[in-house]
This record gives sequence, structure tokens and C-alpha cells, in this order.
Amino acid sequence: MNAAIDLRSDTFTKPSEGMLKAMFNAEVGDDVWDEDPTVKKLEEKAAEMFGMEAALFCPSGTQTNQIAIRVHTNPGDEVICDTTSHIYRFEGGGVAYNSHASVRLINGNFGIINAQDILDNINENNIHQARTTLVSLENTTNMGGGNCYHIEDIHEINKVCKDNKLKLHLDGARLFNAFRYTGEMPKQYGEVFDSISICLSKGLGAPIGSLLLSTKDFISESKRARKVFGGAMRQSGFLAAAGIYALDYQVERLDEDHLKAKEIASVLAECKYVEKIYNQQTNILIFKFTDQKAEEYVHLKFKEHNIKVSGFGPLHVRMVTHLDYTDEMHAYTLQVLKGL
Repeated sequence: MNAAIDLRSDTFTKPSEGMLKAMFNAEVGDDVWDEDPTVKKLEEKAAEMFGMEAALFCPSGTQTNQIAIRVHTNPGDEVICDTTSHIYRFEGGGVAYNSHASVRLINGNFGIINAQDILDNINENNIHQARTTLVSLENTTNMGGGNCYHIEDIHEINKVCKDNKLKLHLDGARLFNAFRYTGEMPKQYGEVFDSISICLSKGLGAPIGSLLLSTKDFISESKRARKVFGGAMRQSGFLAAAGIYALDYQVERLDEDHLKAKEIASVLAECKYVEKIYNQQTNILIFKFTDQKAEEYVHLKFKEHNIKVSGFGPLHVRMVTHLDYTDEMHAYTLQVLKGL
């Protein structure tokens, strides 16, 4: 196959023809002046979808997460999260840099933490310890191999948070992948989280953009934080139009990505060079090589066959399926894997 097969991330997608047309025809204004009608339409659409009061369109999921943490916390507070969570591992130390808060790390199960984990890690109210004020969950879990929370577990976490006066934030970078896997609905999440970040530029295929959802007061304060973080954009309706298109037309097709990842996992399970496959559920597949020799050999063969994957630590590889990973590419990849 001549074309490169890129399985490093679902962020490598390009806008579809329909999405480009929607962007080209978008009605726009100056969103810093709160006058972009397409941005308003996207924000209202997302808020209604989750049954929440308001939403804020931002350039990235990192920014929506960081804004949420900034608004939820005060300097010196502590945020509870999994040790593999994106807000801790992949956001440039933003919890400390932007919010002057610390983190309490939990070793969860494939990135999933439970109510008891949280209860065991809430600091006592004394001057020697940081105030525990926020819990952040990630769904699906990136380093957990696309693992998903279930709403019953989130309800238990929500109860612990309410009983202990903690706020609950969701990094929903691939939340719609989780919905397609579990069959749960957005409004079920809007009922239990104080704030939700959803990303439009991963499996949903938009080129740029994430949304932060919460109450009107929280979003009003978040808009101030977005300005401070340099995230206020002008005629951003061109980008918002892509987000609207993604929510309208590119959610159900996530099932295709999940099936392809499952089929890759099935082939890898028969490969002698694979020691372990990590709990594949959605579109992220992480596996471990048996040894360094096998790792070097397979990476060399991937390069020869123009298949790009992401090294994910010693002996580990991550593969992520997405809408630009075609049926032809998939068949070729399976053939290569079977031949190694």
C-alpha cells in the first residue's frame, strides 16, 4: 500500500467533504464580542444534549480541562485523579502552573478509579494538608487503552463528592466512544458532573475544538479564564461548524472504529511476539511485546510497510483507529500483522 497508514492517534483525521462544506458555508461573527452565531449554535446544541445550562467553545481539550480546574479550585487546593490521567501526564504541568494546585494520584484499574479510592484520599481539614476540592475522571482512559466508566460507578463517585463537598469534573476527550460502547446517554452524565470537557477533534473528526459544559455562572467565569489563557477566538464559527457536523453525523460511525480495533486485537492475540493486550473496549489498543528483540523487529516491519504506531513506554505500543483508517487500510494492516 502506497498511502501511509497512521494509527498513532485519532487526532490525525482530516475533515470530510461534508464537514468542509459546512465550514465553508458557516455564518460567522466575532466570538470575543459574543457575536458568532455558529459558535452559539454549537454551544447551545452541546448544552442541550447533556442537559446542562451552558457550554464554552475552546481550541483544545487541554484548555477546557485547565479552565475547569482553574475555576473549580483555589491556589493550594488538591485535585484527585488517576496516575495515568491526561490532566496529570499530558497537559504540561498545567494543574500546578495555571491553578497553583497539587494532585493526589490514585493507581486505578486501567485509568478507572472508584468511590472508595476517592474516599481514602480526601485530606483532613487541617492546616498541614492541602484542601481536597476537586475530583477529575477521564472517559475513555487514554493510557488505560480506551477503557470506559459505567454510570453506576460514577453515581457512587458523585455521592462521595457531594457528601464531602468536592466538585466533580470529567475529561471526556473520547466520551462519545464511551457512549457507543456502554449505550449510556449524555444527559445521564450532565446530571452527575459539575463540569464536562468533550473533544471534537479526536474520533469525531473535527480539525480543532473542544467544549466545556457546566452551569451558566461557571461558564461565565470560565470565559474569563479562557481569555486569560489566550483561548478567545474571533470568527471561530468556521471551526464550530465542523463541531456541529461532527455531532450530527460522526458519532454513530465510532462503532466502526471499535470493531476494527477489536479485530486487530483478535489478530494480535495469536501473535507470538505479543505478551499482553490491555483490555480493549473502544478505539484504543495497547499491547505489550514479549521482549526488546520482538519490539525492534515489529517496529522495523511496521516502518517497512508504512504503518505508523505510537510507542507507549518500554515494550508497549498504542494503536488508535479512526475515520480516516479505511477498510482497505484495515485489511492490509491485518495481513501485515498475520505475516509477522
